[in-house]
Amino acid sequence: MTVLAAVFVVIVAALHAGFLVLEMFLWRRPFGLRTFHMTQGAADSSAVLASNQGLYNGFLAPASSGA
Repeated sequence: MTVLAAVFVVIVAALHAGFLVLEMFLWRRPFGLRTFHMTQGAADSSAVLASNQGLYNGFLAPASSGA
């Protein structure tokens, strides 16, 4: 049971790290636009908010892994 829990914790931490990259660095790029089904204008106007959310997810990644 503890191995299964550890696997799930690693998956959650990896998801948070992936969201950090997506929201902070790929938000205005074609991959980010396709992922969130946005126009370039919408991405440009919400880029600061997305970076803030990405930073939050970055803080959650080590917290969810128990580090």
